[in-house]
Amino acid sequence: MELKLIKGHGSGNDFLLIDEWTHRYTFTEENRRDLALALCDRETGIGADGILFVMESRQADAKMRIFNSDGSEASMCGNGLRLHGRYVCDKLGRNEIVVETNKANLYVKRDGDIYEGVPAYRVEISPVLFELESLPMMIGKDRLFDEKVEKLSDSIRFSALAVPNPHLIAVGDRTVIASGEQKRIAEMLNGPNDICPDGVNVSFVYPIKDSAIYVRTFERGVGFTNACGTAMSASTLTTCQLGLNHYDTPVDVYNNGGKVRCVVHQHEAGRYSIDLIGNGTYLFEAVAHLELDSPRHFQLKDQKTYKEQAAYDQLREEVESYLNVDVF
Repeated sequence: MELKLIKGHGSGNDFLLIDEWTHRYTFTEENRRDLALALCDRETGIGADGILFVMESRQADAKMRIFNSDGSEASMCGNGLRLHGRYVCDKLGRNEIVVETNKANLYVKRDGDIYEGVPAYRVEISPVLFELESLPMMIGKDRLFDEKVEKLSDSIRFSALAVPNPHLIAVGDRTVIASGEQKRIAEMLNGPNDICPDGVNVSFVYPIKDSAIYVRTFERGVGFTNACGTAMSASTLTTCQLGLNHYDTPVDVYNNGGKVRCVVHQHEAGRYSIDLIGNGTYLFEAVAHLELDSPRHFQLKDQKTYKEQAAYDQLREEVESYLNVDVF
């Protein structure tokens, strides 16, 4: 078959986007898993953190499903939602839409530029859950906020929440960021273990200054990634709860792939939502010639490169220079 696709990224978190909706592709669950394993492989495939499938929705403007590079399905992806949302906005000729995800219907809208020549998209990150059973995480308590976990570290304090992807957040100084503790803890919790049996995203956060943080994430199903949208959102919320940043105030979130902006909203009855604002940049479009029962044997043809990345490269260069001085 001929499979049309777009490769793009949000904050360097790169994806392949496949439109089942308007191209009328029909995939089984096994097909989606196999396509992710084959096409996302960085050595033998095209290379990406995952595949975004654009699907028809009966309750929103479109539906998004995300399959990670290891073939697993993610509940949500903030960086991916920006890319997916941009595509649907363009298809429908609108500036604001609602996208159905596995856990909630979420809004997406165009939101100016995050940098000169880099259009931004604002996406809603919710629901926010603090009960450890929602991750799940089993440490003998119902919630975890700014506390040590003996089985993980005798010095690092953690907070846990689901947005709805599960996240374990540690806020620390440069020494903590530079240590090898994040790799050790993340690999333990994403291998066979009795604390987070389904795995968990692990982020280490450094507060740079008021309304500016640095986040590095080990993403479940991916490993260390340039950026994780839900992780940056969860990390910003945690810093607001710690009093390091302010609710309803934009926070610049720097990452290894660039930066985004997050705004945390505190609602009644202890409810929160987060706006994640950042790029949704197209790299190229192409046609993959393949058979669904053996997608590893594909040929990529008719590739067309977009020119959008040049402006984002300038943003990333500025971010790298800033981080080399203020974080590393």
